[in-house]
Amino acid sequence: MEGFPPMALLGGHLATGLMDVTSDPSALDSEGFWAVAATFEGHLTCARFRDVRQAECHGLPTPPWRGPGAGTWLTSLDRIAYTNGVTRIREHIAAGEVYQANLCRVLSAPVAPDADVAALAGLLARHNPAPYAGVIRIPRYGIEVATASPELFVRRAGRDIASGPIKGTGRTEADLLEKDYAENVMIVDLVRNDLGRVCVPGSVTVPDLCAVEKHPGLVHLVSTVSGRLHDGAGWPELLAATFPPGSVTGAPKASALRIIAALETSARGPYCGGLGWVDADRGRGELAVGIRTFWIDRSTGLLRFGTGAGITWGSEPEREWQETELKARRLLSIASAEHPSTSSRRGLGAERPAGGPPSQIP
Repeated sequence: MEGFPPMALLGGHLATGLMDVTSDPSALDSEGFWAVAATFEGHLTCARFRDVRQAECHGLPTPPWRGPGAGTWLTSLDRIAYTNGVTRIREHIAAGEVYQANLCRVLSAPVAPDADVAALAGLLARHNPAPYAGVIRIPRYGIEVATASPELFVRRAGRDIASGPIKGTGRTEADLLEKDYAENVMIVDLVRNDLGRVCVPGSVTVPDLCAVEKHPGLVHLVSTVSGRLHDGAGWPELLAATFPPGSVTGAPKASALRIIAALETSARGPYCGGLGWVDADRGRGELAVGIRTFWIDRSTGLLRFGTGAGITWGSEPEREWQETELKARRLLSIASAEHPSTSSRRGLGAERPAGGPPSQIP
């Protein structure tokens, strides 16, 4: 909606006064403060802002959020299609084509024309606080995204790099299975390999492996992988080496992407992409994985949200479906203006919109 001025609130930085917009990642090594949004399919938007001050999403003055009705959400893959997809991935694993693949579905519901994504971001921050919560609103470029992401894609401070892949989800720590720990280790190896393509040999380490993090309504297994960029590598090389994030693709990444393209019926868009900020003047930046993320598609009048699960040989189709429900239920309740503790007993929709296959940022 053109009536909303461009802004971004990311990592405690409120940015206003839009100056430039580009799809060239080399801009992130130039100067100024940039908001960054990359779709899973590889479309990169870098927006430079003039004015930056400290602020938080929950304190941002916005009009009341006008969300969709709780019963209006539809899904790109229904329960049968999703569990069949899990079975198909297990067949690929048995054939030796892949070790793990992330299977996702996109939920959608009609949203009011005057709905402000910044108001949704504030609501999420109050009822579902997350370490990488934020909002990017640039309506002219089709970017209206609110995230409650718990996952670090990449953090950069000078030449020091860190990533925090999440794999393994349960209601409590007791719900986590051996399969969850094995899955986390697989993705850590993938992230190590990705960072190793642009880091000084021997500098890539794993300071934390399979730490349990508590978030509203669930727990995650989180690891940390760090390294040091080699001379001559900047944001373009870093993104080319690591995108899309390994935790939302699978291992090996190329095989997982091919399988995802065949099974998923809707483009992921900002979901599972990268969202964050870069302060080029100080050589710092932080991008989150675009999970627990909503975006407004004005061309269709829909609010969208993605949810998914990592599939391994040890996956049980129904359990994986329930994991996608667990990840979505609380946040959909918030977006639909229900009490955040409300939990629906029904599945979250049954539609299958068309979409495109994923690809990597070149």
